[in-house]
Amino acid sequence: MTRGALILLFCGLLVPAAAQDRPVGFEDAGRLAAAASPELKDARARRALREGMWVLGYRAFLPQLGVSVSEDERLSLISSDSFTKTYTVNLEQLVFDGGRTRASRQLERAELVLFSDQLSQDESALVESALSAYRQLLASRMIIAIRQEALASLGEQRRIMKEELALGMVIALDLVQAEITVKEAELELRSLVLQLENQEELFADLLGLGEMPELSERMDIHRPAFVPAAETVRRLAAGGNPDLGRMLHSIMQKEIEAKIASRTWIPTVKATGSFSLSGQRYPLTRHSWSLGFSVNFSSPWFNAGAGGAAGWEPPYDKTARVQTSLSPLPDPASGLGAKQTTLALVLERENYRRGLEQLGREAALEVNNLALAEKRRALAVEALELAGEKYRLSEVLLSLGRITRIELMEERIELAKKEVEAAEAAAALLEAERTLERFAGVPPGNLRRLAGK
Repeated sequence: MTRGALILLFCGLLVPAAAQDRPVGFEDAGRLAAAASPELKDARARRALREGMWVLGYRAFLPQLGVSVSEDERLSLISSDSFTKTYTVNLEQLVFDGGRTRASRQLERAELVLFSDQLSQDESALVESALSAYRQLLASRMIIAIRQEALASLGEQRRIMKEELALGMVIALDLVQAEITVKEAELELRSLVLQLENQEELFADLLGLGEMPELSERMDIHRPAFVPAAETVRRLAAGGNPDLGRMLHSIMQKEIEAKIASRTWIPTVKATGSFSLSGQRYPLTRHSWSLGFSVNFSSPWFNAGAGGAAGWEPPYDKTARVQTSLSPLPDPASGLGAKQTTLALVLERENYRRGLEQLGREAALEVNNLALAEKRRALAVEALELAGEKYRLSEVLLSLGRITRIELMEERIELAKKEVEAAEAAAALLEAERTLERFAGVPPGNLRRLAGK
């Protein structure tokens, strides 16, 4: 155990990590968070229900069966009364409607796909929140480790000053100043540890775990970023960008709606059949059947229907029936619906084209942001190396009596600040990398693939 860890244990600040069977990486954290979310569980259940409803919608292509029962009573003053009971089975089968039913099914399917895409986006947002919390934990742990090491170094300098005070080499005021510096460092470290404990509790709850798991990922301030070409990012994002995906689904829906609107003049043809049993008392002794068809025209300018049926009522009667109807100008205003649908389709296609152009600009911006984050990391590491060299020179100057031990402690605090800045720059680089991965639709930790490495 390091000297800093021993100090924290003595102060009651270090909380041992909970043991887990297997360390959790970035992908594991996202998977666990998605599996533990009650909102996503509810959304998945609703998607399953909607898929089941869509499958049952195939019923529209199957024969429609109907059963009716009636009892007719006739009381007559000049003839005998009659009491007729009739049981009828009707069958109706769609033969042709110009593909409108199939197009409606495609529209429902498109809406279901859009719902699934929204569910995927909600899941991705939750995964990103888990990954962001993961990265914050890595940064917090690295910063605490830096503060631990700095506190251990300051404590060692205080110990030396106590010995020097006993030898008369320093004055008591210097030791008091050293005590204040160490106490301030301890208070700052205590605050960071408390924040880390809260972060770990929230992270474990987000993953649906009872205790904080072991983390397999590590943050390295010396790890450079892989910066891909903007064109590579744009090409990948064009196939997986959620906003463009919604636009494509909207275009598909508008195309289906335009197809349905353009086929309103096509008639709907159905075949019909019926079978009846009738009689005045049970058992029913008379039966009849009939076969026919119906043709219906439905448009904003007129509704018309025609149909015919022929049947037989054993043993001697045959029946035939022809029926027509016409309703002029039922809804002339809806005649402009097809043009409205066409205009909406043109607008959606234009929005998609502009979205592709915007995607290219955003790809270049995200790549530049990553390159800038990498440059900041590199500069922070350079500043840290210079601060480390300055601290080593200060140790030499102290041995030569050129500076005081208090000044050396101040240099150590400054070195710790540079180490924290380097850690924060590394965390910002991880965030920029994941932002670019998310923009391009790449799984976490696969930025190397974009760079062609």
